[in-house]
Amino acid sequence: MTDGAPSARRAERAALRGRGVPLEIAALRRDGPGAPILFLHGFGSTKEDYADIALHPAFDAHPVLAYDAPGCGRSVCAELDRLGMPLLVETAVALLDAFGVERAHVVGHSMGGLTGLLLADRHSERVLSFSSIEGNVAPEDCFLSRQILSHADPDPERFLEAFALRASQAPAFASALFSASLPHKVRAGAVGPIFTSMVEASDRPGLLDRFLGLPMPRMFMHGAQNAGLSYLPRLRAEGVRVEEISDCGHFPMYSNPVAMWRALHAFIRETAETGG
Repeated sequence: MTDGAPSARRAERAALRGRGVPLEIAALRRDGPGAPILFLHGFGSTKEDYADIALHPAFDAHPVLAYDAPGCGRSVCAELDRLGMPLLVETAVALLDAFGVERAHVVGHSMGGLTGLLLADRHSERVLSFSSIEGNVAPEDCFLSRQILSHADPDPERFLEAFALRASQAPAFASALFSASLPHKVRAGAVGPIFTSMVEASDRPGLLDRFLGLPMPRMFMHGAQNAGLSYLPRLRAEGVRVEEISDCGHFPMYSNPVAMWRALHAFIRETAETGG
């Protein structure tokens, strides 16, 4: 990363391999003198969820790396059936290496939060802090991904179409907005492998303990509509910073981005001030 003032964000592409699978990853980057921030988007979203960081002066010192996960957005995965959490984690590590990022603050939403948790657990030396925005830490978090089982359909295109319809009718903030762009942001053939792997990882015993055991500062952000998540009291009791975003469900970057960015900045700033 460069010295001096941060540069404007720029689009880049990186050809790499994850678990032996050829990938071409579309990324947004900018340089800067401070600690880098790695952004991991959720299922059905893209790197552009975080592009507005360039418009928030509070983050000006921070280099930024955001990218479309394999099978999503403008990224290309040669073998969609190989997708899953192991490949998503390996992709994140490969991108950090490709762009010369040794350590970063990691921010992940939903699927990206689960990716970030597994990354921080396996490569803690590379993570300065971890912010999970409703990332999976327990079986109850699979309210979207578990539909691959509860509404199984052998036709990937048909499953995605029906999934988007159900999401559009959900009584939650931004669900209709989320559903409208799904066909443009994720390949139908990627949905089944990703969802299946997310359910398997979330149902595996000990995931919450792995999150609580991370050695770096941790924040868990949730929408006010999801204040009933069963594990929130335990997170607070065991030292995790818990931020509730008002007027919001699962998608703070769509429903209340101002509050989301303020909470992220406060956490990262305090982490730096305390040498976390």
